[in-house]
Amino acid sequence: MYRGGKRRAGPHFVVFGLRNGLDVTRFGSSVSRALGGAAERNRIRRQVREIVRLHRRGIETGWDIVIQPRRTVAQAPYASLAKELVELLRSVTGSPS
Repeated sequence: MYRGGKRRAGPHFVVFGLRNGLDVTRFGSSVSRALGGAAERNRIRRQVREIVRLHRRGIETGWDIVIQPRRTVAQAPYASLAKELVELLRSVTGSPS
């Protein structure tokens, strides 16, 4: 995934994508302990899952995607996180805007 796939980065997220040859796109996230305590990391995970859930239909199928939030996620408003993450997901999969 990390070596052979595509990588896109923004101020709040790094997104890795690799074609999986399936009819579905699978999402995963990796939230580092450096982002805070368990409660803060869980809040970040919930935000990422909700953004993916709301915008999943606009993302091309057939990909494995890993989302890594950066430290700036904790202070950013939800709307800017959603906008950036959707743009990065579309960029890595080649989905139309």
